[in-house]
Amino acid sequence: MRTVYLDHAATTPIHPDVVAAMAPFWYDVAGNPSSIHETGRAARNAVDASRDAIAAILGASASEVVFTSGGTESDNAAIKGVALASMHRGRHLVTTAIEHHAVLHACAWLEPLGFETTYLPVDSCGLVDPDDVRRAIRPDTILVSVMLANNEVGTIQPVADIAAVTREAGVPFHVDAVQAAGTLPIDMRRLGIDLISISAHKFHGPKGIGALVIRDAIPWRPMQSGGSQERNRRAGTENVPGIVGMAAALRLADSRRDATNAHVATLRDATVARLLNAIPGAQVTGHPRERLPNNASFAFRGVEGESILLSLDMAGIAASSGSACTSGSTEPSHVVAALGLPDDWVRGTLRLTFGRANDHDDVEAVVRVLPPAIARLRALSPRGADGTPRDALAPQSRVGKGAGGIGGNEAPGQASTARA
Repeated sequence: MRTVYLDHAATTPIHPDVVAAMAPFWYDVAGNPSSIHETGRAARNAVDASRDAIAAILGASASEVVFTSGGTESDNAAIKGVALASMHRGRHLVTTAIEHHAVLHACAWLEPLGFETTYLPVDSCGLVDPDDVRRAIRPDTILVSVMLANNEVGTIQPVADIAAVTREAGVPFHVDAVQAAGTLPIDMRRLGIDLISISAHKFHGPKGIGALVIRDAIPWRPMQSGGSQERNRRAGTENVPGIVGMAAALRLADSRRDATNAHVATLRDATVARLLNAIPGAQVTGHPRERLPNNASFAFRGVEGESILLSLDMAGIAASSGSACTSGSTEPSHVVAALGLPDDWVRGTLRLTFGRANDHDDVEAVVRVLPPAIARLRALSPRGADGTPRDALAPQSRVGKGAGGIGGNEAPGQASTARA
């Protein structure tokens, strides 16, 4: 049975051209970039060329790129590094309620050291209001961290507007762009971003390699000690094949971005329209327009997300209920809960994320499998076909399209405060 892979937000298959670019650095040019012999110099040249390429695509200087093991390390290094370097000025941070746990847990890690974090709410579409950022900044605020695009519901944040607020206040601005890099155009200088995190495996590169880009003027302390690699900012022998692969993958994604985005958006929109028409008690989560082109995230009333995933997996469809980093948790998604959905919707989440290799046959497979699967799951629970408790005293009113997404079917009816 062919697997229909619709979990590109969790990770993407590595592109063959990326593997080909990496291969010589496993075998023929396997030197340590810190060595002074010819093979070491060849490895160093490859690292430097990759750094130049990544910096150019992200609108940064090559000297500002620090290679890491991935998005989690980059987020931790950004938040802890700025905090520890700035604690003489203040110990207050600002972030949002829907950040990846790499950001949220890094902020929590700082609390025993006397730091305080303000967690901003989002509206029913998952957007943070730049005015909320302005109101949250205090004289002792030393960092604001807001993701560019949410990894679960796909909402794209107004980072340029937020950056204008942080610049006015003189506060460094970190952006977790792990889910956005390779999909959205990113120019740090134009957007006003001070630190940015990316990870190669989200854009058809290898796992275990990422980058933190830090503007030279930003106060920051490295998290790893040992050697003098990365201009004394991250000790440890560089992952040369991974670095080369990340640069190759980002160049490839950047060159094909418009065509890829148009392709996956067509598949996303077809999937959304057909599933909402076929499944009562369903709605799309996230912003209806300002969202990643490949992301179709849903909430289904009265079913458990884990049961949905098992049903899809048995039919050969790979999907997720939210962040892959929290897939072992039985708690509802903190992201979807932050949108204000009732508990009987929050627990029934599903994220379908498309990639270049997907086609309309994959859409047909989902539409064929998912509606009867949800109907079966609801038949086993004390609820109706739309997820409403059978003993409800009054029928739920139909509200048409849900406020929190592209469309809805008997959505909770929350008013959206999203901007056009």
